[in-house]
Amino acid sequence: MKLALESSKATHEVLNQPPPLVNYNLFTTDGILAGAVEREGAGWAKPQIEDFGRIVGSEEAIRWGFQANENPPVLHTHDRFGHRADEVEFHPAWHELMRLSIENGLAARPWSEPKRGAHVARAALMLLASQNEAGHTCPVSMTYSSVPALRKQADVARDWERHILSGRYDARIRPVSEKSGALIGMAMTEKQGGSDVRANITLAENIEGGQSRNGYLITGHKWFCSAPMCDAFLVLAQALRGLTCFLLPRWTPDGERNRFHIQRLKDKLGNRSNASCEVEFNGAWARRIGEEGRGVATIIEMVQHTRLDCVIGSASLMRQGVVQAVHHARYRQAFGRLLIAQPLMQNVLADLCLESEAATLLMMRLARAFDARESEAAERGFARLGTAVAKYWVSKRGPVQVNEALECLGGNGFVEESVLPRLYREAPLNSIWEGSGNVICLDILRAIHKEPDAVASVGDEIRLARGADRRFDAFADRLEKDLPSAATEVEARRLAERLALALQASLLIRHSIPEVADAFCATRLANEGGRAFGTLPAKTSFRAIIERAYAG
Repeated sequence: MKLALESSKATHEVLNQPPPLVNYNLFTTDGILAGAVEREGAGWAKPQIEDFGRIVGSEEAIRWGFQANENPPVLHTHDRFGHRADEVEFHPAWHELMRLSIENGLAARPWSEPKRGAHVARAALMLLASQNEAGHTCPVSMTYSSVPALRKQADVARDWERHILSGRYDARIRPVSEKSGALIGMAMTEKQGGSDVRANITLAENIEGGQSRNGYLITGHKWFCSAPMCDAFLVLAQALRGLTCFLLPRWTPDGERNRFHIQRLKDKLGNRSNASCEVEFNGAWARRIGEEGRGVATIIEMVQHTRLDCVIGSASLMRQGVVQAVHHARYRQAFGRLLIAQPLMQNVLADLCLESEAATLLMMRLARAFDARESEAAERGFARLGTAVAKYWVSKRGPVQVNEALECLGGNGFVEESVLPRLYREAPLNSIWEGSGNVICLDILRAIHKEPDAVASVGDEIRLARGADRRFDAFADRLEKDLPSAATEVEARRLAERLALALQASLLIRHSIPEVADAFCATRLANEGGRAFGTLPAKTSFRAIIERAYAG
């Protein structure tokens, strides 16, 4: 009996499991990001980024991420008396995450404190925040991206900017004049149009003798409205002179709830903590942004900034996938050895690290281009084409890379106690939001055909690595030769991929260690690897690549 009892107790001993990955600093354990922050002009922000990295890596903040996703938002269309409410209720963990990101300037710092490196610093902070919990960064991103659009209408910007730039998170549902901070969402797509926003049929009627010269009433239905808890929304609708951009607040100037009626919340694959909905406007009051008929041109700069955030979001998921996989492999044994010591696992991990570093360096270089002044045409051209190229490719690589990282944990990676299922569900979103792959590639073609300065700027960036690697030189030569003839619709995806790989290789050759650049050029440019992760050549310095990626 005693022997049986002792045997029973022994089955509950926990063996061969890694310790929880909590209470670590996401920034100080990422030398790649730290180097990019310094190099791209935001070294002055390192103390804040380091502090933020410590907070989002804390056990408490990591718990907030799980809680916000395990308790998704709830829609209340009416109050108990039958009045329209159109409110979305969130778990307290969501509000903690929002407060943390807003107060650290993720929604406004480049606009409230414009200086060299401001967008770079914000990009680094977004990379860290998204590793912890990606859903809440959706309204953060839209609020940040709305400012360039709002500034096209001076009177609207004057009324709203001070609330957006306050650095305060105020979740109360009341007119913005009574709040300490504001969030901006957007409602662009309709069920009959999707990415083809010019097919929108929502109507905007100018108010004769209204309280402002740009007052309109909006009537229609939006198939996707992002973050319906926001204080106002950028909306596209058909006015007398064509598709026009509007700011539609949740409250009218008279202090009444606007005719903004939430029909239902979307039941999404991922992004569970964040609310997305279908919404109906029944004569909702709005203010025009920009000229009538110039809606797409007005909104395009907002789209450019949210596309940058798609790149950051994908890079963040890839980074967290690497961290989770390497951490697991450093503690888990199989067949008598730690996984991290086994050659085949080293190959897989190193390959994941390559993809993650290439994404991080490209998104940080893009962020520097967003810091460019109006007079810096080359940098603005690089941002124009480079953002589309990066958005296409990094978003495509994200789901594949995260899937392989999940597999490194085996069954442990497939259960919800691990963060990997959440990363995996989140990964496809960045490829869809702000233009799916085909839409982005068509935009790349437009830039190539109509904006030669943007093409030249990307070409100049690629050429900075010339002469350092023969495989890179050969790849760049073929790309430059083929570019004029390859710029056709049927070849657009292949062209976007080649441009992205050339940019990533150029950055890695110049800014990474030789082992990383060599492995990337061998496999991504010279076809010396296979089609799956973990097929790097045997000569690859696996350990050097892994150690560079994660210093935890």
